[in-house]
Amino acid sequence: MSAQPEAGPTFDDDVPTAPAGRDPKLLAALAADLAAAEYTVDGVDALLGLDASAALGRGHPVSALLRCRSELEAGRAPQAPVVAVLLWLLGQELTEDQLGSAFPILTVSGLTDLRLIERAGTGWRAAVELRPYASDVSGNLWVASDVGAAHRQGALPSDHVLGIGGASLTLAQSIIRDPVDTALDLGTGCGIQVFHLLSHARHVTATDISEHALAFARFNLLLNADALAIDPAHLEGRVSLRLGSMLEPVADEVFDLVVSNPPFVITPRRNGGGRYTYRDGGLAGDDVVSSLIRALPGILKPGGTAQLLGNWEVTSGEHWDGRLSGWFPDDVDAWVIQREQLSPVQYAETWLRDAAEDREPESYLERYREYLTDFGSRSVEGIGFGMVWLRRPAVGRPRTVHRFEEVTHEVEQPLGPNLGAAVERWDWTAALGGTSGAGLGARYLLVADDVTEERHQRPGAEHPGVILLRQGGGLRRTTLLSTELAGFVSACDGELTAGQIAGAVGALLQRSEDGFVPSLLAGVEQLVIEGFLIPAP
Repeated sequence: MSAQPEAGPTFDDDVPTAPAGRDPKLLAALAADLAAAEYTVDGVDALLGLDASAALGRGHPVSALLRCRSELEAGRAPQAPVVAVLLWLLGQELTEDQLGSAFPILTVSGLTDLRLIERAGTGWRAAVELRPYASDVSGNLWVASDVGAAHRQGALPSDHVLGIGGASLTLAQSIIRDPVDTALDLGTGCGIQVFHLLSHARHVTATDISEHALAFARFNLLLNADALAIDPAHLEGRVSLRLGSMLEPVADEVFDLVVSNPPFVITPRRNGGGRYTYRDGGLAGDDVVSSLIRALPGILKPGGTAQLLGNWEVTSGEHWDGRLSGWFPDDVDAWVIQREQLSPVQYAETWLRDAAEDREPESYLERYREYLTDFGSRSVEGIGFGMVWLRRPAVGRPRTVHRFEEVTHEVEQPLGPNLGAAVERWDWTAALGGTSGAGLGARYLLVADDVTEERHQRPGAEHPGVILLRQGGGLRRTTLLSTELAGFVSACDGELTAGQIAGAVGALLQRSEDGFVPSLLAGVEQLVIEGFLIPAP
């Protein structure tokens, strides 16, 4: 077993603006009260009902609030789960008696000692958000973060720590979870990625530029220590928390896996810095993402991989991957999947609303103008968002792959297993030797279980004009087949080699030219890489 990574820059683990995490007895009492209250994703759904719970998730709390008040008044539900939902999910003020009955082990005093509540008039309100989280690897967890825009006045503070967001869930679901010795979560925020990494990494290093964020991450790890199989007294045995910008805290270290939901939002510069530390990296345009991608191979072990999210600018007259393709060195494997593309106007609206800056009309107008001016200065006509996978190849790997793909439709989640299977198919085709399908001839192939075929033709036509293959899972791709490829796919039942099928298709179509079989097998290799065809066992 490899040694634990050397200690890097440390931080003060008692940050006054974050929950207090130094008292293990108080954390254990909080966990016990939350568990007894069934303050879990399933428990909240059962309390509110699926419709009200779904509406709350979309940012519409009224039906959930009405349900909780009704339950409190009628006494139809235990008070503890209702109080927890009112406090942390609905931002309501509560009395000391209500809190005391809901948290009998921790007590109101313990809630204040942990800095989870604060005075509000004659009662109490949440000082942080504390949400249940259903992890696919560790079960029921709780995640603390700063109070969100829905429950505070004005725009968010610059050091806001985001909770469970769509981007962080997207990244968590896309990670290829092969067992590794060392992993790095770059820009950990409240620590969501660490939760998942601990299920398949011996040791995780988590970094952030914000001491405030690292304090939240530490609190969350200790609160969920039992579920995450962490010894609270020796957190550093599994997780190292480092303070610093980007790769600075891990200089001269290498990892098997790096994951990152970096501060990728493209924001007009003000005084040379980023406005919100959780999303703005402080560089112009998409320089944060491009510089990170260029630097990542240097902190990967041979065979090591990195997965991250990012934004990239698409300039006027350029295909979306035009600039992006130049960010990846020739000697690394890379796969970029663009999930959406916004116009500058849509982008400005999205991120101004994200930080609740649309609540201050004059400031909103000025910031909106800054966004459009900034994009216009670089002739930007679109901003792409997507996922990046890259690998530092192991010594002796025969070739590298650069793949750029646009997938804007809904995909199957979690996506990570599908991405991992795709990488295995890349490696399988590369190991066959040759290029463009030349090594497939002696191999047996099958149609993947989730693949279906569609044929479309004009009424009365003798042959179909369009033949499509569709995937029911994973990236749910659709591909157009030529007559030759359609004939090949229909014969892939594992009984004949790819070379035999290709020869038979050529004979059937009376295609005797020398280049027919190699050309057909090149198309077949692409179907294997995309997962329509798979190697027979």
